[in-house]
Amino acid sequence: MTDREHYAPGPASGAQVRKDGEKWTLILVRELRHSPEKVWQALTDPAQLREWAPFDADRSLGTVGSTVKLTTVGAPTPHVSETTVTRADAPKALQYNWGGFDIRWELEVFGGGTRLTLWTNIDRRFISMGAAGWHICFDVLERLLAGEPIGRIVGTEAMKFGGWQRLNAEYAKQFGVETPGWPSRPRT
Repeated sequence: MTDREHYAPGPASGAQVRKDGEKWTLILVRELRHSPEKVWQALTDPAQLREWAPFDADRSLGTVGSTVKLTTVGAPTPHVSETTVTRADAPKALQYNWGGFDIRWELEVFGGGTRLTLWTNIDRRFISMGAAGWHICFDVLERLLAGEPIGRIVGTEAMKFGGWQRLNAEYAKQFGVETPGWPSRPRT
């Protein structure tokens, strides 16, 4: 068996939701055993993003004002969106928009590693699915940084993955929302 076959996500944790009317923001926090500089590279370098993130970038996200094409990976239909990096304060803060949703990363020294925080606005109907997906992305990121890559697990592939359904249900319960199914089923 490969390391990927042994991978199972842990319990839902490190997530919260902020609600402002119809705008919902998903906040995920993960403590990583690696330096902010190393984590920063994984957040901005296209080669590293291809190993863990739910999108491909055609150039570095590490410079304010850069225009970058982000291509969604693993979606039923590939979606390409162009973004401009609005904040790139290495190795502390990164901000851009992906597919109409604001993405903000903050990195802070924590113990011997980094506390990584992601803020993203997301459609309320998909907030637990987003949390489950990012949870798995963060697990894959941690393994990549440790030199034990297992390859990214995103989109429909993640949804077929053993622990994703459990995570989706656990996050839905934590957030007080109905567990969504994919694809959406009509109500009868």
